[in-house]
Amino acid sequence: MDVEEIRKMAEQGKYEFSKHAERERELDMLSLWEVESALKNCEIIEDYPDDLRGASCLVVGFCGHKPVHAVCAMKTDPDELLFITVYDPSKQPHKWKNNYRERR
Repeated sequence: MDVEEIRKMAEQGKYEFSKHAERERELDMLSLWEVESALKNCEIIEDYPDDLRGASCLVVGFCGHKPVHAVCAMKTDPDELLFITVYDPSKQPHKWKNNYRERR
Protein backbone atom coordinates (compact mmCIF):
# COMPACT_ATOMS: atom_id res chain seq x y z
CA MET A 1 0.00 0.00 0.00
CA ASP A 2 1.12 3.52 -0.75
CA VAL A 3 1.01 6.03 2.13
CA GLU A 4 0.70 8.96 -0.29
CA GLU A 5 -2.42 7.41 -1.80
CA ILE A 6 -3.89 6.86 1.68
CA ARG A 7 -3.22 10.50 2.59
CA LYS A 8 -4.72 11.74 -0.67
CA MET A 9 -7.89 9.65 -0.35
CA ALA A 10 -8.39 10.80 3.26
CA GLU A 11 -7.91 14.44 2.29
CA GLN A 12 -10.37 14.14 -0.62
CA GLY A 13 -12.96 12.34 1.50
CA LYS A 14 -12.73 9.26 -0.73
CA TYR A 15 -13.24 6.60 1.91
CA GLU A 16 -15.77 4.25 3.41
CA PHE A 17 -15.99 2.80 6.91
CA SER A 18 -16.76 -0.88 7.43
CA LYS A 19 -19.48 -1.47 10.03
CA HIS A 20 -16.77 -2.56 12.45
CA ALA A 21 -14.68 0.58 11.80
CA GLU A 22 -17.68 2.85 12.29
CA ARG A 23 -18.58 1.12 15.57
CA GLU A 24 -14.99 1.36 16.88
CA ARG A 25 -14.71 5.00 15.80
CA GLU A 26 -17.89 5.86 17.67
CA LEU A 27 -16.86 3.88 20.79
CA ASP A 28 -13.56 5.81 20.93
CA MET A 29 -15.41 9.07 20.25
CA LEU A 30 -13.35 9.93 17.17
CA SER A 31 -14.98 12.47 14.90
CA LEU A 32 -14.77 12.20 11.12
CA TRP A 33 -12.72 15.38 11.15
CA GLU A 34 -10.21 13.85 13.60
CA VAL A 35 -9.82 10.74 11.44
CA GLU A 36 -9.36 12.78 8.26
CA SER A 37 -6.94 15.16 9.96
CA ALA A 38 -4.84 12.33 11.41
CA LEU A 39 -4.66 10.44 8.11
CA LYS A 40 -3.53 13.46 6.11
CA ASN A 41 -0.09 13.00 7.69
CA CYS A 42 -0.16 9.33 8.59
CA GLU A 43 2.59 6.74 8.29
CA ILE A 44 2.36 3.01 7.70
CA ILE A 45 3.48 1.07 10.77
CA GLU A 46 2.43 -2.46 9.76
CA ASP A 47 1.82 -3.90 6.30
CA TYR A 48 -0.50 -6.85 5.64
CA PRO A 49 0.02 -7.72 1.94
CA ASP A 50 -1.38 -11.26 2.32
CA ASP A 51 -4.51 -10.45 4.33
CA LEU A 52 -7.44 -12.66 3.29
CA ARG A 53 -9.60 -9.54 2.83
CA GLY A 54 -7.00 -8.10 0.47
CA ALA A 55 -3.81 -6.14 0.98
CA SER A 56 -4.12 -3.74 3.88
CA CYS A 57 -2.00 -1.86 6.39
CA LEU A 58 -2.08 -0.25 9.82
CA VAL A 59 -1.39 3.47 9.84
CA VAL A 60 -0.89 5.94 12.65
CA GLY A 61 -1.60 9.62 12.44
CA PHE A 62 -2.21 12.42 14.91
CA CYS A 63 -4.91 15.02 15.24
CA GLY A 64 -3.09 17.48 17.45
CA HIS A 65 -1.75 15.20 20.18
CA LYS A 66 -4.49 12.57 19.77
CA PRO A 67 -3.28 9.39 18.05
CA VAL A 68 -5.45 7.57 15.54
CA HIS A 69 -4.86 4.06 14.21
CA ALA A 70 -6.60 2.82 11.09
CA VAL A 71 -6.37 -0.48 9.27
CA CYS A 72 -7.17 0.33 5.68
CA ALA A 73 -7.31 -1.20 2.23
CA MET A 74 -7.84 0.22 -1.25
CA LYS A 75 -11.08 -0.49 -3.04
CA THR A 76 -11.10 -0.45 -6.82
CA ASP A 77 -14.78 0.06 -7.62
CA PRO A 78 -15.21 2.83 -6.71
CA ASP A 79 -11.62 3.97 -6.19
CA GLU A 80 -11.57 4.73 -2.48
CA LEU A 81 -10.07 3.82 0.85
CA LEU A 82 -11.81 1.24 3.03
CA PHE A 83 -11.35 1.57 6.77
CA ILE A 84 -11.44 -1.92 8.25
CA THR A 85 -11.04 -0.52 11.77
CA VAL A 86 -10.33 2.89 13.28
CA TYR A 87 -9.52 3.49 16.92
CA ASP A 88 -7.66 5.60 19.48
CA PRO A 89 -4.62 3.55 20.62
CA SER A 90 -4.11 5.80 23.66
CA LYS A 91 -7.09 4.02 25.20
CA GLN A 92 -4.92 0.85 25.25
CA PRO A 93 -1.46 2.17 26.25
CA HIS A 94 -0.35 -1.27 27.49
CA LYS A 95 -0.41 -2.52 23.86
CA TRP A 96 1.75 0.20 22.26
CA LYS A 97 5.15 1.82 22.57
CA ASN A 98 7.29 4.28 20.61
CA ASN A 99 4.49 6.86 20.35
CA TYR A 100 1.92 4.22 19.24
CA ARG A 101 4.14 2.98 16.38
CA GLU A 102 5.15 -0.44 17.78
CA ARG A 103 3.34 -3.24 19.59
CA ARG A 104 4.62 -4.15 23.05
